[in-house]
Amino acid sequence: MNTKGKQVSAPGFVILRQMPDGQWQMLGEVRRKRGLTARAARSQAILDATKGTAKAGEVYAAILRSEWRLAMDWTPPTEQ
Repeated sequence: MNTKGKQVSAPGFVILRQMPDGQWQMLGEVRRKRGLTARAARSQAILDATKGTAKAGEVYAAILRSEWRLAMDWTPPTEQ
């Protein structure tokens, strides 16, 4: 039981695709498939997010959902 009141979620990935102009597009979140190596799990997550349409030469990123949350944890500068 989680005593801090935060929702506990299953391991998963946030999937991004790099567009031709260099910008990143978020495709969504995908649950991690258990039993796969880390690389295989990232590859499967990208295939799941793209419904199997990802092709060689396209640039994708599969970021662990927990790291995604940590990456948003920052302290804004104080006003002076």
